[in-house]
Amino acid sequence: MANELILNVTLGETRVARLENGIVSELYIERTREQGVVGNVYKGKVVRVLPGMQAAFVEIGLDRTAFLHAHDVVQEMTRFEADLDEDEEELPRFSKRQPRKIEDLLREGRDILVQVEKEPMGTKGARLTSHISLPGRYLVYMPTVNHIGISRRLGDQKERKRLRSLIERSRPKGSGFIIRTACIGISDEEITADMQYLIRTWNEIEQKAAKANSPALIHNELDVLLRVVRDLFTSDIDRLVVDNKEGHDRIQDFVKNFMPGLKSTIQLYDKQEPIFDHYGIEIEITRALGQKVWLKSGGYIIIEQTEALTAIDVNTGRFVGRRNLDDTILKTNLEAVKEIVYQLRLRSIGGIIILDFIDMERHSDRQKVFNSLKEALKSDRARTTITKISDLGLVEMTRKRTREDLRRQLTDPCTYCEGKGYLKSATTVCYEVFREIQREASALKNKQMVVFVHPQVANILYDEERRWLEILEERYKKRISVKTVADYHLEQFDVAEA
Repeated sequence: MANELILNVTLGETRVARLENGIVSELYIERTREQGVVGNVYKGKVVRVLPGMQAAFVEIGLDRTAFLHAHDVVQEMTRFEADLDEDEEELPRFSKRQPRKIEDLLREGRDILVQVEKEPMGTKGARLTSHISLPGRYLVYMPTVNHIGISRRLGDQKERKRLRSLIERSRPKGSGFIIRTACIGISDEEITADMQYLIRTWNEIEQKAAKANSPALIHNELDVLLRVVRDLFTSDIDRLVVDNKEGHDRIQDFVKNFMPGLKSTIQLYDKQEPIFDHYGIEIEITRALGQKVWLKSGGYIIIEQTEALTAIDVNTGRFVGRRNLDDTILKTNLEAVKEIVYQLRLRSIGGIIILDFIDMERHSDRQKVFNSLKEALKSDRARTTITKISDLGLVEMTRKRTREDLRRQLTDPCTYCEGKGYLKSATTVCYEVFREIQREASALKNKQMVVFVHPQVANILYDEERRWLEILEERYKKRISVKTVADYHLEQFDVAEA
């Protein structure tokens, strides 16, 4: 089946799904009022320098100050990490000189030109770098880095040599470029035109920054619609389908200027049925917000996300196998590997990830699962690292994160459980009430006490826990009455004089 990009453009929101053989592999969502800032260039003002963290906080005009590490300030070679194109060759971070300290590089009140490397996430502000990277269709321009990098996916040695030679001849002295996968088979003239466009863009950024007062937005990255076309609409995509006429026209104009050969693969969706319903994407989004994901065999995985890490647990569930326990466990783990990698990509889960596979006695089985995991991760555009499976069946891995995961984008913490995902039982609250009565009874002079509780708690106090109330009444020589308050939270209660 074909690889497709499906674009849903509605009022205030743009959603993009990448389909590989009919299956949703990646999902991007951007809302007008929550437009992403990765790639934006700002003229910022240093508001605080922290020698203990070797970092500084920079005011760039967002809700929270942004974070700038010393490694991203010194004039050394750094790595480029694009928002939507993770297959580019990583640049080594090194220097022949001894790295300088943050207090020697920056001072409070200083203006600095920076680019957002990572979106603000949770309580953390944006991550910045002073090494600007300007992505084009075929190249990424790095005016502060003297280096030429080539995409790992560009395997033909003759083509690599041609492209490297072209960039070496044409690039400005002291600057660098990354040659993207899209360069394969592209003429020298088109690549040179892309290079000149990026150089002009950088010159305009410098001129605008010189005149602007900080904090100020100097260069705005493309919106998600055109950014996806630039970074994902490559030769391996058979079709791009968009359901909005204005968006279709914008894409056509963009493609006409930068990739005219792909113009015929762009289609306008005009059916009555919503485009994400038609391609079965809405169901996958709903599934991606669930904690439990069922496997075809009857097993399942549990995905638990925290701010620092994600834990994924594999279980056999309803799957009992046919031969023996070891084969059942191996089959479940192998099936779970594919689903785990799929969910990581779909949910955009990043950071530290712990995979808890079902324990495998045979070393050969553990090796099969590990090899399967490595193979499945080859299709992941985000950079990942994995460790060997431990004797307990655990795999530690990391996955590059530059934007909020799908759950954070589409949901808010439950206001009732305050994001915990659980509540104290009504019986537990009853015993908390008893302890509070013991604390308050001697201090209250009145002979009558009243307990205000949620109706569920009241039912238990009236019924199975009534005996303990009577003991407390006898002990403290007070009459204790229970009153229900429908508006109370299940865990909320008050003890007072009647």
